[in-house]
Amino acid sequence: MAKTTSSTRLLRDLARAAKSQRKLVAKLFDIYSAKPSARANARPPKPARPKTAPPAQARLPAASGQWLEGHHLLPYWLYLPRRTPEHPAPAGWPLVVMLHGCHQTAPEFAQGTRMNRLAQVKGYAVLYPQQPASAHAQRCWRWFDRAAQEGRGETGVLAALIDHVCAGHRIDRRRIYACGLSAGAGIAAVLALNHPELIAAIGMHSGPVFGACNTQIGALHVMHRGAEAQADAAIHTLLDRHAMGSPGTPARPLPPMPALLIHGEDDPVVNHVNQQQLARQWLRLNGIPLATASRVTVKPAGRGGASNAHEIHDFTLRRKLILRVVRIAGLRHEWSGGDPALRFNARAKPDASRLMLDFFGRHRR
Repeated sequence: MAKTTSSTRLLRDLARAAKSQRKLVAKLFDIYSAKPSARANARPPKPARPKTAPPAQARLPAASGQWLEGHHLLPYWLYLPRRTPEHPAPAGWPLVVMLHGCHQTAPEFAQGTRMNRLAQVKGYAVLYPQQPASAHAQRCWRWFDRAAQEGRGETGVLAALIDHVCAGHRIDRRRIYACGLSAGAGIAAVLALNHPELIAAIGMHSGPVFGACNTQIGALHVMHRGAEAQADAAIHTLLDRHAMGSPGTPARPLPPMPALLIHGEDDPVVNHVNQQQLARQWLRLNGIPLATASRVTVKPAGRGGASNAHEIHDFTLRRKLILRVVRIAGLRHEWSGGDPALRFNARAKPDASRLMLDFFGRHRR
């Protein structure tokens, strides 16, 4: 009887595992399938656009300054703050590259994060690249793609877009930063680690582990479970690649890459174990021993749900803040302190946009 019960339990467990796997695969294709939807197929084809189109004045967002729309290899929007006596920007504006998540557009990301309002106050230009629906039906950046992880594909396109914007506007090339949400956070990390001479620091909100997979199915497993062994191997491979060089790229060690990692404890899309493993990756990348103690700041929840309780862990290198890890209680897969009128934004603070700019302001190349 005991053997029968044991066999029954095993079969039941296997059935549950198979059902769980089917759900994961179905969710994967909902999020990452690159096939256009029937609705998209029903639309008439758009006329071909040139690879480069000059920026045009778009509808002004809720911040003073210029809101430009352009096209260079992919669509983009650019916010330029109004010059003020307090922020004359003699060397040019610092630039934040904001990379949206799946099921978002660049203008929605700008509105949801309210980044332009802060950028006007602090004197930042903000670039919002947009993944075309022709490249991915859900507008997901392919952070898991091998070509992108090696500096080609979407990573190369984004680097070229940044160069294009810098050539056309007064941008301080020593102060260029990349940040994003979810898939946007993933591609921000890939961009920064392949172009450390271009990016001075990064911010990842609800992002996946770097370099732990190269397939869509692998991407979903990383999002749900992380990938500790693969995450460590990815860092070793990256460091070796920089140290050895490649055709057309001289060998040089990877310079320090400051990072801000923000994640919600209740995130059902990208499990917060990814943040723990990202922190290990960034400690290794920056040559900080894994056993290094962090300075911890605990913030209680605000009254009436105005702010979620959160912890801030700071890691320094030669007295300089290099890694900041912010873990937020009660936050799901949303931009903290954003505009709740749009998907993937939570009203409750902390304000992720403010955290990003405060962190970026400490770093330059």
